[in-house]
Amino acid sequence: MDDPFLHLASLSSYLAQQFVQFIEDLICRDILGWSEYLVDFGGLLVNFTSEGGCRTVPEACSFPSRESDTGTSFRIHARRSSYVNDNLPVNSILEIVRSNQSYGGFRLIFEGLMLPVYGLRFTWKLTLASWRCFISHIRCALVQVQSVISRVRTTLRGSSDDIGWLQQAPEMAPVVDGSARFRELLQDIRNGQHTLPDSFVYLLIPGFFSNHGPLYFVSTKKFFSKMGLTCHIAKIHSEASVEQNAWELKQCIEELHWGSGKHVMLLGHSKGGVDAAAALSKYWHDLKDKVAGLAFVQSPYGGIPIASDILRDGQIADKETRRIMEFLICKLIKGDIQALEDLTYEKRKEFLKNHKLPDDIPLISFHSEASIALNVIATMSHIAHAELPWLPLPGFGEDESENVIQAGCKVPVIVPVSAALALCALHLQLRYGEKSDGLVTCRDAEVPGSVVVKPDIKLDHAWMVYSSWRKDPNEADASEMCEALLIMLVELGMKRKEVVKYVCDVRSNPLNNQVP
Repeated sequence: MDDPFLHLASLSSYLAQQFVQFIEDLICRDILGWSEYLVDFGGLLVNFTSEGGCRTVPEACSFPSRESDTGTSFRIHARRSSYVNDNLPVNSILEIVRSNQSYGGFRLIFEGLMLPVYGLRFTWKLTLASWRCFISHIRCALVQVQSVISRVRTTLRGSSDDIGWLQQAPEMAPVVDGSARFRELLQDIRNGQHTLPDSFVYLLIPGFFSNHGPLYFVSTKKFFSKMGLTCHIAKIHSEASVEQNAWELKQCIEELHWGSGKHVMLLGHSKGGVDAAAALSKYWHDLKDKVAGLAFVQSPYGGIPIASDILRDGQIADKETRRIMEFLICKLIKGDIQALEDLTYEKRKEFLKNHKLPDDIPLISFHSEASIALNVIATMSHIAHAELPWLPLPGFGEDESENVIQAGCKVPVIVPVSAALALCALHLQLRYGEKSDGLVTCRDAEVPGSVVVKPDIKLDHAWMVYSSWRKDPNEADASEMCEALLIMLVELGMKRKEVVKYVCDVRSNPLNNQVP
């Protein structure tokens, strides 16, 4: 079997000869008609004849000198052959090319012998590239695994580090327990002693989803109106953001004050208390002469864990959960997702850092604990009325007029709100070990610097605004509890005025003063 390298050398030699012949023909065609020229190839003079041949100037000839117009490195000289040495080492261009052909064959043989080396080099580079690609994939996989682990940890941790952060903040004022006084006032109210003055306008501020509950605070307003008190329910968009509702409450308070000439007592339930606090903290310069006090009723002043657990970034399925909540709040109930986001711990910390409640206003914080007993599942809440169309229904009276009952009347709408809140309270207790009313934990409902009220009975988050379908006549209802809270607020305002008056007297007469 013939050596393949010899075949490659022969083939390359043949191709080189054909290429050189092509170049010779091209050059001879261009210089046809000229007599003789000397071409300087880097110091080597070669003589071209008119017959198409070329040699190293064997005889004398004379012609004018010419320079190439192309600016190349070689020059054409017209000289006499007598000035040129006849003993040149190269006789023709063909001899130069043919002398190089032998070296080309050896080069091909050398390169053929180097093929295994080239293969090893290629294999090494391919191995390095594969290894680098493998390491890159491993790093990407590790990053993804770490991201999943971080999301799982964030999801499992939840709001454990945020619940009760108000009590842990050193700059927050301490609270005072006023539960004993609240029970005394509530007992007096149950005995028929109503001491709530009519020198104030009482504004009830509803909370989240109040626009979808027509009976929200209705029974409390009727209860106050029967006592001859001026009471209003703030008409705000409960699913709007805190800042928007704060501005609307500011305008509402100013209208009530200008229309009646009385100070306004505020009682906010759930998010309504947060909206009222935002109005006072942002617009206190305009409201300090118009507002007499604020009572928080189950308000998530520090935040709410359920909102934070739903909208927290960096947990499992955080984007999908946010899209679902945006659909429910924005599309179905025509609200603003910002309303729920404002109740998260992150947003509450940011807001309270920039907007603090004024120190010279009476504050009361009311929070409760929901029952998680099994009998709560059967508890129904009356949230609305449904008006049925006129329908003839059979009656059972003796007269013919009683044989037909007109059904164009209102039918109560009852839903198991207490059962749902009991499940939420059980969830918060099992996961975080925190007592709550089903939505707001007790520690997050205590406003710094306020008087805290804790009832003896267990009440869920909706009990204060929606009356139960079956009332217990031996227990106080939500309207009586709201009256007791407002009486406490009036008393706190009077004590504060006495303290301010005493301080003014002391400053005016520093030598003649006694402690009251």
